[in-house]
Amino acid sequence: MAHAFTPGLKVSEKAVIYKERRLPLKGEVVVKVGDRVKADDIVAKTAIPGDVETLNIAGRLGVSPEDVKEFLKVKVGQEIKKDDIIAETNGFFGLFKTIIKSPITGSIENMSEITGQMILRHPPKPIEIDAYIDGYVTDIIENEGVKIKTKGTFVQGIFGIGGEARGEIKKVAQSNDSVIKESDITPDCKGKVLIAGSFVNVKTIRKAVSVGAKGIVVGGIDDRDIKEFLGYDIGVAITGSEKKGITIVVTEGFGQMNMAERTFEILTSHEGEIASINGATQIRAGVLRPEVIIPNFDLKEEDLSAIDSSSGIKVGHNVRIIRAPYFGLIGKVTKLPPELELIETEAKVRVLEVELKDGRKITLPRANIELIEE
Repeated sequence: MAHAFTPGLKVSEKAVIYKERRLPLKGEVVVKVGDRVKADDIVAKTAIPGDVETLNIAGRLGVSPEDVKEFLKVKVGQEIKKDDIIAETNGFFGLFKTIIKSPITGSIENMSEITGQMILRHPPKPIEIDAYIDGYVTDIIENEGVKIKTKGTFVQGIFGIGGEARGEIKKVAQSNDSVIKESDITPDCKGKVLIAGSFVNVKTIRKAVSVGAKGIVVGGIDDRDIKEFLGYDIGVAITGSEKKGITIVVTEGFGQMNMAERTFEILTSHEGEIASINGATQIRAGVLRPEVIIPNFDLKEEDLSAIDSSSGIKVGHNVRIIRAPYFGLIGKVTKLPPELELIETEAKVRVLEVELKDGRKITLPRANIELIEE
């Protein structure tokens, strides 16, 4: 039977989920294989060197660079505090001294006898990475990080903004086709991951930020609302680094789009449970997808499926279209022709036929769809 290998959008209520947690540079791993960790537990830490500041010691003392060392009160490598005396002249009969104080708390990085310049360095900046999800440490990446395994619900979205966040699931939409309003966002949404329906606008998003909600999971969103909320166009960059006080995961596409019934049912069935979410998205290449993870250690191993992207598309599979003019629409694969076909760009590619929910059948390149793995 013909099949196609293509990226899949995964929606699974019972899955084995693996996450790799790495430091941006080498450091110390503080857990060991077999440890059970909470999402907020620190699993690895390091520090990056602090910023540097330059002081023209020779110029401020009014001496030649080679004479500076006679007036120094500190040594290279020494720790200093703000306003500690770094250098001081003798003055005349003890009067009219020139005193140079440290502008920072840090250390003496270097002192040049050629230029008379001193380099001060701020304290190192600590970097810590947490587990992100409740789970077990399965592997240690020496001096870099860990791999963590958990069991639970795993839902991927098609687009998102904002980084990693955690909060209790709260249902704010009555159904998967509901459009939530500002009035639906109440003070008890603070710290929660809100499950919406088909659409959320910028006013409602700002209301959610104002009450302290951690995230919103919604079927659709308008790109103009995203621009207004962020203050700039997303373009084709990687999202996830936005610091706007909330993480948004869009499950279906742009515009008002009903959240898939199964996705809505799965998420709302876990109301009151803690979810880890991440809006990071690689828009063009599709290598990063926003996600919602709800750990559940009570699941039985025989009921679980591992999250794996190696499965292929076959006739009968549900897919989502990820390119214009049908972006975001969902359908079922009806044909997988083995031969190459000529498309509008005059390239010859492998195509497939998809039957949309309204009954239309369209043919498009296989690269323009992704599998909804259920």
